[in-house]
Parts: sequence; structure tokens; C-alpha cells
Amino acid sequence: MKINKFHPFHLVDPSPWPIFASFSAFFMLVGAVMYMHAYSGGFFLLVTGALILAYSFIVWWRDVIREGTFYGLHTKAVQTGLRYGVILFILSEVMLFVAIFWAFFHSSLAPTIEIGGVWPPAGIEVINPWEIPFLNTLLLLTSGASVTWAHHALLSDKNDEAFRALIVTVVLAIIFTGFQAFEYFEAPFTIASGIFGSTFFLSTGFHGFHVIIGTIFLFVCTIRVYLGHFSKGHHFGFEAAAWYWHMVDVVWLFLFVCVYYWGGA
Repeated sequence: MKINKFHPFHLVDPSPWPIFASFSAFFMLVGAVMYMHAYSGGFFLLVTGALILAYSFIVWWRDVIREGTFYGLHTKAVQTGLRYGVILFILSEVMLFVAIFWAFFHSSLAPTIEIGGVWPPAGIEVINPWEIPFLNTLLLLTSGASVTWAHHALLSDKNDEAFRALIVTVVLAIIFTGFQAFEYFEAPFTIASGIFGSTFFLSTGFHGFHVIIGTIFLFVCTIRVYLGHFSKGHHFGFEAAAWYWHMVDVVWLFLFVCVYYWGGA
């Protein structure tokens, strides 16, 4: 018997993935604590939990893609709710970086006598902002332009052009990550170099983690564009990735100006 639906909302089917992801995250956290305290089996539990968590994300988001692309369950009302959810998620990420910048400015605007009363602290050799950091700034700004190019191509029903623009974006993001890793290996200080090293690696490291997540997000969108999952009026998955990437771009600009340029002056 057919059941009439009197609302435009999608009531999700029962799914094992939320509880699956929760337990795998718990195992990963316990493994991380055990590993950091040199307990036997900690590393194995950490890696196993991380792999299971990654698998649960893949199959969970696979189901979401099926709902929106093949089952037609992501109506206009559902997409509106998803937009609100992504906006709130991005705002929560912004507040995370606000807290990190708060720690940086708390330490740099009023340096204590323990670090010589100056910022950068006495004895710290800083990174030249006009070398790799400036190059990475150009790379991220260019990737922001290319992801906007991809968005406009989708709105014009030019999927081939959107595909090429996304490839450019993903390649630029990978190059950025490579330069960031090189900078870390060549840095004249470490995360253990007092408050300067802690705030530097915390802020740039969290941003780098977001770049990796955004790169994966955009890579999946590239595959979906190639497979024809998106159309002119139905491409919220890509919009969410583009919003996230623009947030990553803006945060980097603050990092370059505040941490690299002003913080290293």
C-alpha cells in the first residue's frame, strides 16, 4: 500500500553508522592516550580505531549521496536544512580558530618576563613570511578563485569546465600541503620551543588539517562532477565544499598577516 507523504522533509532510515562511528572514535581516543603513555597495544588500537572511523565516514556519506542523487530525497526543504547545518558547522570551526588566535594574541601582546618580555621570544629564529608562507598564500588564493570558477561553471551547466576547475583546485591544495610539510621539516624551532612554538604549530597545524579535509571534500566533488551527480539546480554537496574551502582561505589570510608577518616581526 502506498503511503502518501504530506511534507517535503526526509525522515532518514535507521542507520548503524552513527553508533559505529561513535565507538570507533572512542577506541581511537583510548588508543591515542595509551600510545602517548607508552602502554602496550596503544598504537594498534589507535590505528584500528582511525581506520574503522574512516570506513564509517565513507559508508555513511555514501548513503547520503545515494539519498540526494539517486533517490531524490533531498528536496528544497531538505537542502535548506542542510545549508543551515553547514553554516553552523563552519561557524563552529571559526570559533575554534578564534580560540587559537586568542591564545596567540594573549601571549604575543603582553609577553611575560619568562620569554624575555619580547615577541618573538628571545633566542627564537622566525620563518621569513615572504618565502614559503607568501607562496602558499598565492596558492590558496588561486585555489579559491578556481573553486569559484567551478561553481559558476556548474551554474551554467558546463560540467566539463567545472571538472577542470576542480582538478586545478585539488592540485593547488596538494601543492600547498606539500610546501607546508616542507616548512615544518625545515623550521628552526619546534612545538616544544615555548609558547611561540606551541601557538605557531597549533594554529598552522590545525589549519593544515582543515586543508587536508577540504582537499578530500573537493576531490570527492571532482569525482561526482565527472559522474554527473550535480546539475545546475542541485549541487549542494559542491556548495558545502566551496563554502568550507573559502573559510580555509580566509583563516589562512589571518594566519599569514598575524602569525607569520606581525608575529615574526
